[in-house]
Amino acid sequence: MKNPCLTAMALAALFIWSSCRKDALNNDLLTNVETPRPALVSNVTIRPAALTSSPLISKVYTYMPAPGQFINESAYGTIAAAQAVVGSTSNLVSLGGYGGYIVFGFDHSVVNGAGNDLGIYGNPLGPQYQWSEPGIVMVSQDVNGNGIPDDPWYELAGSEYNASGTVKNYRITYYNPHAAGTNVPWKDNLGNSGIVQANSFHTANNYYPAMAPNQDSITFTGTKLVNTLVPGSIITNLAFAWGYSDSYSSEYPTYGYNTFDISWAVNAGGQSVSLNAIDFVKVYTGQNCNAGPLLGEISTELKGARDLHL
Repeated sequence: MKNPCLTAMALAALFIWSSCRKDALNNDLLTNVETPRPALVSNVTIRPAALTSSPLISKVYTYMPAPGQFINESAYGTIAAAQAVVGSTSNLVSLGGYGGYIVFGFDHSVVNGAGNDLGIYGNPLGPQYQWSEPGIVMVSQDVNGNGIPDDPWYELAGSEYNASGTVKNYRITYYNPHAAGTNVPWKDNLGNSGIVQANSFHTANNYYPAMAPNQDSITFTGTKLVNTLVPGSIITNLAFAWGYSDSYSSEYPTYGYNTFDISWAVNAGGQSVSLNAIDFVKVYTGQNCNAGPLLGEISTELKGARDLHL
């Protein structure tokens, strides 16, 4: 028979230890909110690069542009145009207005190594007359190992992630005008409305994406960056400091791409996430901006991507 006094003392000690441990865990959680640090250390098995591996995109999984002047045009706004960026850095695909996106991957996992890991090609102009159409970049690991991008996504937090003008959980819905060369109306979750403006250069196509699953409306959700359009005799759309594709920087004359570090990854709550490698990349147009009837909507373009470790 157990000594009831010793049992009571053991239970009391266990209760005190559990309470202290609970307090410590709560303090850890509070510290995690106040001072962001890696919320997840992922040891998902990576697909190693082989001697025959390419540093360029090997597969486009999804192309879902938002409405835009190039959408549905064979050169820049079709599924065929999106597939043309596989293994290339010279072809171009438009993502349309805010939220339009492309999802792609490589023939291996891109390792989170020293320094920057990804290079993403666009077509910004600069430095004298800047024209940038910044795209937000997200990454994902093939956690379930099924080879398709149905796993959690993490945003690579660029220079504007915590800026006062940045809107998280922004949502916009575009409405199909069911007519070629016609403005596409939109409404957002901030109570705003507007149009993707048609122009005289693109009149044969409906600006609403033909590949959209719903042919009456389409909705996109994500982080919205502040507009950087500067009107004048030469209209400019200014670049951000770092962390966005199709955004002019000193890297472009040297490399032809913007660089990205997987270590910038954050989850939906803004906490840093530690990823040992990534398998999928998503790029979407980050501004909801109309540059007028001559230039049209701000629409991120993509020409390819590169694993910087190969």
